[in-house]
Amino acid sequence: MIRSMSSALSGMRNSQTMLDVVGNNIANVSTVGFKSSTAIFSDVLTQTLQGASAPTATAGGSSAAQIGLGARLAGTMQSFTQGAIQSTGRNTDVAIQGDGFFVVDGAAGQMFTRSGALTLDANGNLTTAEGNLVQGWQGDVSGNVNTNADPGPVEIRVGDLLSPKQTTMVDLGGNLSAAAAVGYSTTLTLTGYDTQGNSIPINVSFTKTAANAWTASATYGPTATAVTLTDAALTFNANGELTAPVDRDINIAGGQIPGFTGAISLALGGASSPGRLTQFAGTTTAGIKNQDGGSAGTLQAFTINQQGVITGNYSNGRSRTIGQLAIAVFTNPTGLERVGGAWTKSPNSGEPEIGTAGSGGRGLLAWGTLEGSNVDLAEEFTRLIVAQRGFQGNARVITTADEVLQEVVNLKR
Repeated sequence: MIRSMSSALSGMRNSQTMLDVVGNNIANVSTVGFKSSTAIFSDVLTQTLQGASAPTATAGGSSAAQIGLGARLAGTMQSFTQGAIQSTGRNTDVAIQGDGFFVVDGAAGQMFTRSGALTLDANGNLTTAEGNLVQGWQGDVSGNVNTNADPGPVEIRVGDLLSPKQTTMVDLGGNLSAAAAVGYSTTLTLTGYDTQGNSIPINVSFTKTAANAWTASATYGPTATAVTLTDAALTFNANGELTAPVDRDINIAGGQIPGFTGAISLALGGASSPGRLTQFAGTTTAGIKNQDGGSAGTLQAFTINQQGVITGNYSNGRSRTIGQLAIAVFTNPTGLERVGGAWTKSPNSGEPEIGTAGSGGRGLLAWGTLEGSNVDLAEEFTRLIVAQRGFQGNARVITTADEVLQEVVNLKR
């Protein structure tokens, strides 16, 4: 009787623990990135009243007679199933679709979280809602990111200055009409930028000099000051394809335009590129396809792509990579230990494998969204009923054992 009361008491304790776990799950049904847990129980020591015996020539074997001594908490198992992705529209919210954790630097050192409700602090550092610094790789002044380096804080300074860039490359393309008469000329105007970011108009003209032959010339500024071009003679074959210059490039040598320290390359397009310069029948459509260079600009906004690359958009129309978020995966994520709304590694989780989203089994990122809690209320309330009935059943065992014990005491009367 005492044994049954002890076993029932352990069952009541386990039911209470199950209630605690279920209560915590339900309490976090709205917590961003929360992962639910399940209480796992196992039986404890078993008392052997009679050992097992092997069969003999004249008698059969017998099994052991054992009585269990209750149950115990074996552990809690975390579920890392995907939570629902919810759109928020905030440019600092990011959700992980698939496996992985954001890497943050907090009070407990390096920690990991699924909550992508990020924000910027007064210094421009990307942080979690708790103020932990989000880890990743910062881009350099040219927008290059070294993901092989150790991750560190990611800084996004709204209003950050992007230095001016001198125009060095201009892509030209389109068609020069094969039906144009000798002496026909067409002029393209581009806006070049010097080393200080000052804009200077540059005019490039193509004049037909003979059948399948054109000459390029260029001027700059409001006074149309002429500059010398290298490989200024253009020739086309009977199919309308450019044959000279062979490198399909026209250059304005450096030093000819004030403020330009380097040459400006006027590229005519690859031999098979759709936007190459051609001489086909029809109208003249030659134009400027693209150019580098620009004035100074300030950061106006930023975006985060699926690989966690943070791209800044500047007031001068240019963009630059600011940094990239780091994502960690574990061999055994269920072995992680919860610490203050996040997780830390444990001896049973394995070491974090930190890299970029979309690689090495890491999930992709969804910008402007958050991952909701993966708590299933229907399942939790079912467990709640099981825990309640389990507690009641064990309590009834104690009551019954007490009544039997009372009858034994009454035998003395």
